[in-house]
Amino acid sequence: MRQRSAATGAGVHGDEDGRAAGPARLGAAELGAPPGRRATLVQFSSAFCQPCRATRRILAEVAGLVEGVEHVEIDAEARLELVRALGIEKTPTVLVLDAGGRIVRRAVGMPRKADVIAALGAAM
Repeated sequence: MRQRSAATGAGVHGDEDGRAAGPARLGAAELGAPPGRRATLVQFSSAFCQPCRATRRILAEVAGLVEGVEHVEIDAEARLELVRALGIEKTPTVLVLDAGGRIVRRAVGMPRKADVIAALGAAM
């Protein structure tokens, strides 16, 4: 699927039950773009973050391989309120959302493609 930018801007892990902390659901209003039909890969980036560029390529590639998955990139500096609400401390941070917008996985740093695909399995 296509990458959608919401910008004006490591491994995949969750809490004890495998789910990441944060608001119960993220939708188009919070993301600044429509979520995927089956899952959404949300990337928090900053302008001068070198690993963010590689992460963008990985997530866009995975979203292009899996029907119903969208990649949404959010400029962390432009969306500080959301960053704080979700406890984002570093870029890149990737959240994997299920079809209902629930956060099922979180990755800090540049994830491996295989880890992203595995995390999507948990979301779908």
